[in-house]
Amino acid sequence: MQERQQVPTEALVMQIIARLSIVLPLLFFACAAAAQQPIFYPARGQSAERQNTDTAECRSWAQQITGVNPEALAEQMANSAPPEQPRGGLFRGAGGGALFGTLIGGVAGGHWGEGAGIGALVGTMGVGMRMRRERAQMAMQQEGMQQQASGDLSRYNRAVKACMTGRGYTAE
Repeated sequence: MQERQQVPTEALVMQIIARLSIVLPLLFFACAAAAQQPIFYPARGQSAERQNTDTAECRSWAQQITGVNPEALAEQMANSAPPEQPRGGLFRGAGGGALFGTLIGGVAGGHWGEGAGIGALVGTMGVGMRMRRERAQMAMQQEGMQQQASGDLSRYNRAVKACMTGRGYTAE
C-alpha cells in the first residue's frame, strides 16, 4: 500500500497563494491589454497591406515617443513572481516563544510548562501577524506594478491611435 506524503497545511496554503499571485496578475494584464488595444478602420480606403505598414510604423513611433515596449512590458509582468515565502515560520515562532516562555515561567516560580504554553501561543500569533503584514505588502506592490504597467500600456496605445488617426484611419 502506497502512503501519501502529507504536506503541512501552512506550506500548502503558501504554495496556493504563490501560484495565484503569479497567474492572476498575468490574466489581469492580458485582459487589460486586449481591452485597451485600439481598433482601426481605413477611412480613406487604404489597402490591408498599407494598413499593416502604417500600423507597424505607428507602433514603432509610439514606442520611441513613450519609451514603452509592450512586449517587454508583458514579459516583465510575466516574470515578476513574488519572492518565495520562508517555510515553517509559525513553527519557529512557536518554538522560540515556548523557549522564552519556559525561561520566564521557570524564573517566575517554577511554572515551566505554563510558561512554555503561553510563550508558544504568543510566538505563533506574533509570527502569524508578521506573515500577514508581509503578504499584504507584497499584494500592494504587485497591484502597484499592475497599475503602472496598465498606465504605460494606455499611454502607448494613445500614441498609436494618434499616429493612425493622423494617417487617415478611424480609431475606436
